Amino acid sequence: MSRKPFLLGFGAMRLPQTEDGTIDRPLARKMLRYAMEHGVTYYDTAYTYHARESEPFLGEFLQNYDRASFQLATKLPQWLVESVDDARRIFEEQLKRLKVDYFDYYLVHSLRKKTYVKMVDLGVITYLEKEVQAGRIKKLGFSFHSSFEDFRYILHSRAWDFCQIQYNWLDIEEQAGRAGYELATEHGIPVIVMEPIKGGSLLSLPPHLKEQVQQVAKEDSIAALSLRWVAEHRNVPVILSGMSTLEQVVENIATLSDPRPLTDEQHSVLEEVGSYLRSRLGNGCTSCSYCMPCPFGVDIPGSFGIWNTFRLFGRNEQVSKRWESMGDKGPLSCTRCMACVPLCPQQIPIPSDLARVHEELSQGAL
Repeated sequence: MSRKPFLLGFGAMRLPQTEDGTIDRPLARKMLRYAMEHGVTYYDTAYTYHARESEPFLGEFLQNYDRASFQLATKLPQWLVESVDDARRIFEEQLKRLKVDYFDYYLVHSLRKKTYVKMVDLGVITYLEKEVQAGRIKKLGFSFHSSFEDFRYILHSRAWDFCQIQYNWLDIEEQAGRAGYELATEHGIPVIVMEPIKGGSLLSLPPHLKEQVQQVAKEDSIAALSLRWVAEHRNVPVILSGMSTLEQVVENIATLSDPRPLTDEQHSVLEEVGSYLRSRLGNGCTSCSYCMPCPFGVDIPGSFGIWNTFRLFGRNEQVSKRWESMGDKGPLSCTRCMACVPLCPQQIPIPSDLARVHEELSQGAL
């Protein structure tokens, strides 16, 4: 029997990369080794992470450890599934790539109501339930980035072992949000949290807000304060962090080894800052790059990154240089082919938002 998970889970979506965009294997192994040696037991990957390089890399690393010493989670890319045979083929491939006989946690990746109904109609959910009965899936769940209404429908549809949602002090009203966390808790379904620091976005606050948060964080970093905020939620057995540096691994382990509860003042400041940010951001892009590559060369995450920075900071030198350097990779190259829209886990209307990016950045005023 595997050990109970350490509160911090290691997400293998944002591993360090070399200049050619592949995983920096020596550094990534060093990070994973440190995590293993300091008690981290939960390792999360997916079929498509790092251009499908994440699963085989993680499998190669984990084969050096006793299978009972870690929990392994991966995900079925429902957008690549058109039949039960597709699901079965991908599942068998994942077992081979990760060099294991079973998965501790298996998720249907990025579900919303429409895709869930499709998986049910295709018989994919029934197939996965059979794998649970066969012992090759220990716990069956789903990851989620759609609306609360979709979340409620999926959660009520069957007896899930767990769910995985994006949840942090800024996103309490986005996607499943706080209402989704409370609903899952009410039904006794554990919530694994992803994006506790919103892909690092919570560290890039405007100077006046950063100073405000840092003053109440005191000796902690904003990242540590954000992790502690999630850790206060008792129905969260694992907080996933997609770490890219060894320093992040070290800090996050130290923070979640014995997380202190937030003070009333810290709660108040995070609520105040979160409310302001929610009123300013253009959209909720986390730069996951699921939408990439664009067939027409648009740098979609880059465009939205500049836009959100502009909305928070105004047109400064950094924004101007980044905007001018976009060239043919900017929003004007978008043809509205719509290929990116179903790939976005945040359900962002990408083509129309790209048009807004061009309009606002070209005018330079809000």
